[in-house]
Amino acid sequence: MSRSDPDPAPTPAANMPTLFEAIVRTRCVEATYNGGRVLLAPHVAFTRHGEVYVGATTIERDGQPPREEKVGLFKFVGLGGFALTEREFRPSALFDPRDERFAAETLIAVEIPAT
Repeated sequence: MSRSDPDPAPTPAANMPTLFEAIVRTRCVEATYNGGRVLLAPHVAFTRHGEVYVGATTIERDGQPPREEKVGLFKFVGLGGFALTEREFRPSALFDPRDERFAAETLIAVEIPAT
């Protein structure tokens, strides 16, 4: 590669430590998803059929808050420009670590504070 060549985009595997840090530290991440810019609060990382997915609440999509809060599932390879922010989040009351969509294949999840 010559000096004028742009750096290649980080691979999803290269972003995995950032994802894990965001979940452990309860920090939001910024990314591009389906052509739009999103700010996500990642609650869980899990695998399905050999692919990594993220369960997250959307804080903003293209600068706007969502109409309703929900834990959405995002294919990790589809999150471009993935970056950790310093914005903290509180785990959503909607997040259930036993959810059958990801419980059996969980890699890491936020800690739910005891009530």
